[in-house]
Amino acid sequence: MEKIRYKIYSSYLKNKYKEKVYRIPINLPVTCPNRDGNLGKGGCTFCADVGTGFESLSNSMTVKNQLEQNIEYIGKKYKAKKFIAYFQNFTNTYLPISEFEAFIKDSIREDVVEVSISTRPDAINKSYLDVLKEIKIREGVEITIELGLQSINHKTLKKINRGHTLAEFIEAVNLIKTYDFEVVAHMILNLPYDDEDDVIEGAKILSALKVDGVKLHSLYIVKNTVMGDDYLKGELDLKDVSDYVKKTALFLGYLNPQIVIHRIVGRAPKEDSLFCNYGISWWKIRDMIEEYMDEQEIVQGSYFNYLGGSALKKLNNL
Repeated sequence: MEKIRYKIYSSYLKNKYKEKVYRIPINLPVTCPNRDGNLGKGGCTFCADVGTGFESLSNSMTVKNQLEQNIEYIGKKYKAKKFIAYFQNFTNTYLPISEFEAFIKDSIREDVVEVSISTRPDAINKSYLDVLKEIKIREGVEITIELGLQSINHKTLKKINRGHTLAEFIEAVNLIKTYDFEVVAHMILNLPYDDEDDVIEGAKILSALKVDGVKLHSLYIVKNTVMGDDYLKGELDLKDVSDYVKKTALFLGYLNPQIVIHRIVGRAPKEDSLFCNYGISWWKIRDMIEEYMDEQEIVQGSYFNYLGGSALKKLNNL
């Protein structure tokens, strides 16, 4: 029997939908309020001109055509029958409500069991959530909201020009939870401005907020970005791969064991990157993390003993 070190997303989906489910990326013609001057300019210091849409189809294609083309390929290759429509790139709620609703409706097909929407915590409000609730009830699809956080350190958030603080993230999670949608948080564990305490506190905060999933990214540095310029000037302390391995194991150790791990290592195309995964294949880093967890006898939730008045219980030997 395979050892369960952490709650793996693919296994979670198979248990939920009773068969393998594949995510299909959808690329909308949308930008980000932190790029166009509404909140800021230039976006996050690590963000490329294409956002995270390296492997997406062109946003000039309709949602229906993107889904049809990708599902035809994935369906044949993996004999898949169920899919998640994943609105992946940039800030997908940064659209007029009518346009947003039309795009989401265009993603509904008989074989789409879930719609996942990636956005910023400061770009969420009741109007968008009301639209999604109506679609969920009418179409019978699950709804997941993915929120970029990256770090809980306010100085780091300012340094990377996120354009929001931890407060907006907390407020967004609490609001989304009232709609009974799943919430997934994105975190970068090896930002050069964060230490192990930041990583541990991040796991604690996400556990306290009862997020449903976490997507972990190892930092990749893309060409023609502010962080890329800093990297070329030798101004970033990136440490080595063992630092990421240890931080990831610590994060998982402090994380609520019920939270689903959607990803444990990030990646980007080699031709677009100045730095990515220390020049090591992502799956090798995953194996290194799992080997380290075994050596240190860490599993997800090993140190999950800090909520529900745990400190007082220890004090009183309760």
